Amino acid sequence: MAEGTIKKLTEKGFGFIDTGKGKDLFFHLSNLDGVHYNDLYEGQQVSYEEGQGPKGPRAENVRPL
Repeated sequence: MAEGTIKKLTEKGFGFIDTGKGKDLFFHLSNLDGVHYNDLYEGQQVSYEEGQGPKGPRAENVRPL
């Protein structure tokens, strides 16, 4: 699993992860694993798997480290 840092969270239930590779990866609250969206915070370290959503790349199975 890859690791990154939550860069931005929105009130609409999605956010972006800084992958450390020069690109941010979208995630939706439905892609969380073992954590509630409201328990996440910007700057938090997370692990994730890269997947493909209807609008392009996204993070799946996102969980805090």
